Amino acid sequence: MTYRYITTPIYYVNDRPHMGHAYASVHADIMARYLRAAGHQVMLLTGADEHGEKIAKAAKEANEAPGAFAERHAKSFEEAWRRLAVEPDRFVRTTAPDHARVVSECLTRLFDAGEIYLAEYEGLYSVGQERYVTEKELVDGKLPEDKEPPVVRREPNYFFRMEAHRDWMRQLLLDTPDLIQPAQYRNEVLKLLEEPIGDLSISRPVERLEWGIPIPWDTRHVTYVWFDALLSYVSPLGYPDQPAFAHFWPSVRHVIGKDILRTHTLFWLSMTHALGIAPYRRLHVSGHLLGADGRKMSKSLGNGVDPLAAAHTYGVDALRYTLIREVSFGFDGIISHAVIEQRLNRDLADDLGNLASRSLSMVVKYRGGVVPAPKVYEAAEQALIVRSRELPAVVLALVEEMKLGRAAEQVMEFVKQLNVYVASSAPWTLAKDPHAAGRLDTVLYTLLEALYSVSNLLCPVMPGKMTELQAWLGVSAGPGWDRPWGEGVKPGGIVREGILFPKLAGETGIE
Repeated sequence: MTYRYITTPIYYVNDRPHMGHAYASVHADIMARYLRAAGHQVMLLTGADEHGEKIAKAAKEANEAPGAFAERHAKSFEEAWRRLAVEPDRFVRTTAPDHARVVSECLTRLFDAGEIYLAEYEGLYSVGQERYVTEKELVDGKLPEDKEPPVVRREPNYFFRMEAHRDWMRQLLLDTPDLIQPAQYRNEVLKLLEEPIGDLSISRPVERLEWGIPIPWDTRHVTYVWFDALLSYVSPLGYPDQPAFAHFWPSVRHVIGKDILRTHTLFWLSMTHALGIAPYRRLHVSGHLLGADGRKMSKSLGNGVDPLAAAHTYGVDALRYTLIREVSFGFDGIISHAVIEQRLNRDLADDLGNLASRSLSMVVKYRGGVVPAPKVYEAAEQALIVRSRELPAVVLALVEEMKLGRAAEQVMEFVKQLNVYVASSAPWTLAKDPHAAGRLDTVLYTLLEALYSVSNLLCPVMPGKMTELQAWLGVSAGPGWDRPWGEGVKPGGIVREGILFPKLAGETGIE
């Protein structure tokens, strides 16, 4: 048995889920679904990062205790994933006792090994990013992702000897060029590693922040939120000695946004190296989602699209499809209401929806809704059969590289090929000729079986609609990733008509 482990970011729950969260989680979910379909034993992990200064500050502003505030927002993330058809196998919470135990054990091991020391520190501290920053990171006096400039802080902190692992990290990236994808992010990290990166402050004094996991040997400090959160990738696996860790960790792929690249490279790689944990197999880094105005989506700019509202307006599957087709993973791109509506109307309603609708309606009209048995396959059918057999491997290869948009594009090209086949074979003309009954049976069956192939290939992307399409095709066995041609839709079965993707007429009224 082969094991595959996929993680989303462990989301900071100081606010409600936004489209950037949805983008990462939908990509991870789709990859997990494809790998399961291909026969792997898959674990998909997501979760809530509930500690730290931002949570404490947000809770105070909401007049809530930090624990109650974090609980409420963690539940909102779980509900969001349910509504967006994201189905994690594990939802880790950093407030869980099992996670806190792993954090404490790791801290103790590192302290005993001399990897952690106490020192007085003064520097620029970003409250928004919850870390110390350097002058060269600032643009116009602050980090680009922060609303406020950093503050000067002087306090005793425990430090992890991150700098001692810099040469190892640099060599790791040189030896494994595909560790971080796309390649521009690997190059960015290599540039950071050319100069000293310093040691990492991993504690905060309780006199300033009480909301966190206590440092086990010094309860006057709590654990830095990033040291805590990054270990939530291993704590749900029963690290260090449970079978799940041995099975799943060697295959781990982290799916993150580029705004947390530094923490998932400098911080996490040095931590795993110090703990004797093998480095992750792959780090998939997404770009920024932009609003219709071409600027990064931002609550303050009001240029974002709420993922749950969009799912309600356009349908969950149309949103999931748009997220992978419209913005290539790793690059910045625009997601707007106009973009989603265009993908729904053109790709899904005009191309796939129209193919399904007229294929099913012709079987109902010409064969009383009964699936006909094919007779003689001619060159046109043979070409489609060959392509349907090739597609699973083509799609899976692209999925492995997190090129989900290109994978879906390959399937949609097959859909266009089928639409051309409908026009060239002209079933409506064959239906008028009694001598062409056998030929009509072959054409109709070919369309139905090809639609079944399409439904399997797109089911990880649009699980709701593709399951619905399979029900209309009379297939009750569930998805079959690589089922041979002729073993999907059975002659004699009954099909039903339906509109798979209702087209939106005119403007939605949303900008």
